[in-house]
Amino acid sequence: MEPLILPGHTDSLGAIGRYVMDAATAAGLDRKAAYKLRLAVDELATNVVVHGYEEASLEGDVSVSADMDERALVIAIEDTARPFDPTAHTHPDDDELSQSLDDRPMGGLGVLLVRDGVDDFHYEYINGRNRTIITVNRPTGAVAD
Repeated sequence: MEPLILPGHTDSLGAIGRYVMDAATAAGLDRKAAYKLRLAVDELATNVVVHGYEEASLEGDVSVSADMDERALVIAIEDTARPFDPTAHTHPDDDELSQSLDDRPMGGLGVLLVRDGVDDFHYEYINGRNRTIITVNRPTGAVAD
């Protein structure tokens, strides 16, 4: 699929979600896997837009690309916000998750959703761009488009 490049605004999130669902369909993912993938990408893209651009008073784009082979669908999300490695952040432990929302520290649930919904998740910072890469294994017998 051709990469999707959009302004780093919340208005772009719907188009990103549609792009990811189109990629999931092309890869032959079942509904559950497609939903988890979309949730993961939505969480990452929302963090880029809200924390990376809006809260930092920065402007930039969000690029989403989808590549697949017979084994996996790989989604890459790139941006020009300040460097931020979502894979380096710890997710809440069981004690924190059992606390009420009022008592639990903020943050971490989104990255937990990402980790839980994909087969591989990594980050790199190259040439002034954050690049978060998530991989979902395709069903056995899926044919690469």
